Amino acid sequence: MNTVIDTSVIIVFSLFIMLVGFSFSRTGRNLKSFFAAGESVPWFIGGLSLFMSFFSAGTFVAWGSIAYKYGWVAVTIQWTMCIGGLVTGLYLAPRWKATGNLTAAEFIRERLGVNVQKAYIYIFMVVSLLIKGSVLYSVARLVSASLGLPLMPSTVVLGLFMIAYTAVGGLWAVMVTDILQFVILTAAILIIIPLAFDAAGGVQHFLHFSPEGFFNVVNGEYTWGFILAFALYHVFYIGGNWTFVQRYTSVDVPRSASKVAYLFAGLYIISPVLWMLPPMLYKSINPGLQGLETENAYLMMCRHVLPAGLMGLILTGMYFSTSASANTALNVVSAVFTNDIYKGSVNPQATDKKLMQVARISSWFFGLGMIGIALIVPYIGGIVEFTLSIGAVTGGPLLAPPIWALFSKRLTGKATLYITGISLAINLVGKIILPLATGQGLSRANEMLLGVGLPFVVLALYEAYASYKGLSSGEYRQLIILKAQRREAIREIDEQEELEIRKQNKFGLKVIAFSLSFIALLLYGLCFFSGKSAGLVAGIATMILLSAAIPFSASRKVKVNPVAAPPAHLVN
Repeated sequence: MNTVIDTSVIIVFSLFIMLVGFSFSRTGRNLKSFFAAGESVPWFIGGLSLFMSFFSAGTFVAWGSIAYKYGWVAVTIQWTMCIGGLVTGLYLAPRWKATGNLTAAEFIRERLGVNVQKAYIYIFMVVSLLIKGSVLYSVARLVSASLGLPLMPSTVVLGLFMIAYTAVGGLWAVMVTDILQFVILTAAILIIIPLAFDAAGGVQHFLHFSPEGFFNVVNGEYTWGFILAFALYHVFYIGGNWTFVQRYTSVDVPRSASKVAYLFAGLYIISPVLWMLPPMLYKSINPGLQGLETENAYLMMCRHVLPAGLMGLILTGMYFSTSASANTALNVVSAVFTNDIYKGSVNPQATDKKLMQVARISSWFFGLGMIGIALIVPYIGGIVEFTLSIGAVTGGPLLAPPIWALFSKRLTGKATLYITGISLAINLVGKIILPLATGQGLSRANEMLLGVGLPFVVLALYEAYASYKGLSSGEYRQLIILKAQRREAIREIDEQEELEIRKQNKFGLKVIAFSLSFIALLLYGLCFFSGKSAGLVAGIATMILLSAAIPFSASRKVKVNPVAAPPAHLVN
C-alpha cells in the first residue's frame, strides 16, 4: 500500500466533506430547518440517509469478524434488518409521521406524559452515546491500523471532526454526507469483490477450501433463536429508535415515510452479501486470525488487493459512513436536549437564535462523551460483545413501549415506567449479576430473546388486562383533545419560511450533484495508480458522474421564486 497516496486521498476528501458541512452553516434558521430540514426532504434521500445512518464501520468490524469466523451467518444476521425495515414501512413509519411531532421525545411527552419523557430522554442519551462511542471505536481502529497511527489519538481526532461537522451543518449536512458515503462505499465494494475472488483463487477454490458449515444459514452461537430475537429487536430498533424516527418525520407525508423504510429494507437485501464476501474470502487466504484480530479481517483483505489510492478512498468511506451514523445520533440527541429539555423546561421563551446556539453547544458536549466511550471499548471485550450486549439489554425496554403507544389506547405513562424499569433490571441481572454470581451467563440467543421478548410479552399482558377491565389511558384522552385543538387552530403560513425551506432543499440537491461529480473526478485521477484495475475504476467513476444528473435535475424542479400576491381588485 502506498501510504503517501492513500493519506493524500483521505486528507483531500476529508477537507471536501468539511467544506460541504460548512456550506450548510447558514441554512438552519430554526429548529425545524436544523433538525428536520423543513419536513420536506425527498423520500429517496431520506431512505438512503436512513440506510447509511444505520450502517457504519462497525458493519465491517463487528459483522466482518463474524463473517470471518462463522461465514454466511453474518449475512443472515443482517437480513433481520430488512425484516425490520419492511415492518416499519408497513406500520410504524407512517404512524410516526402522522403524529405531527418533531421528535420521538415530543410524542412521548404528549402521549405518555412528562415524567415518562424525562426518564426516557436521560436513558436515551446515555444509550446513544454508548452505541455511537462503539461506532467511533470501529472506524478509529481501522484508520489507525491502516496508517500505523496510535489508536487513542486517532479516536480523539476523528471524534472531534465528527462533532464539528454536525454542529455546523444540521440535518441536511448529515444527509448529504450519507449520500456521498453510500456512493463511495458502493464503488469500493464493486472494486474489491472481483479482486478478492481473484486473490482467493476463484469461486471454486473458495467454495472447496472453506471450513465445514461456513455457508450454513445459522452457525456457532448465532442460532435460530438468536436470529428470531434479533429480527424482533430490529423491528423495535428501526421502527422506534429516535435517530431513525427523525427520518420519518422529516419527509412531507406518511406515504413518503413508508417509502423511506421500504428503500432501507430493499438495500438491506443485497448489501449484506456484498459486504460480507471480502472477510469470508480472506478466511481462505489467511485462516489463522484469532481473538480481536478477526475484527481486522475486512481491512486485511482490502490491504491485500487494493491498489494505491483506493485503500485511502475506502478508509475515507468507512470513516464518513461511521461519521454519518454518529452525526445522526448527535443531531437527534442535540435536538431532544434543545427542543424537549432546554426549550420545554429551562427556557420556553427562547428565541430561534438562542435555540440554535444551544443546539450547536450541546452537539459538542454530547460528542465529547461519545469520544470518552470509544476510548474504553477495547477494555470491555471488543466491538462485537459491546454492540450486541447493549442492544440486548436496552433495545426492547426502551423502544417497545413508545411503539406500542402509537397503536394502544390503554397504555398509561405509569405502566410504561414500570414495564421499562422492570425489563431493564431483569436484563441487567441476566447480563451482569448472573455471570458474577454463578460463573455462567446466558447464551447469545437467550440473552437476545430475554432482552426483546420480555417487554413485548409484558406489554401484551397489560393490554389484555386493561381491555378485560375496560380501562383506558388518561394520557391518550388528553392527546385526542390536543389533536382536535390543533385541527381547529388556524395555521398562519409564514411565506418567507416556506421560501427559505425550498431554497435549502434546492441548495442541498445541488450540493449532492456537485459532490458526486467531485467523487467521479477523484476516481478518474486514481486510475493512474490503479494498474490492471484502471478500467474497472474508470467505469465506476463514469457511472457516478452520470448519476450526478439525477439530483441536479431534481434541484431544477424546486421553485424558489416567491408567490406574487393577487391583485387588490381580486381580493376585494
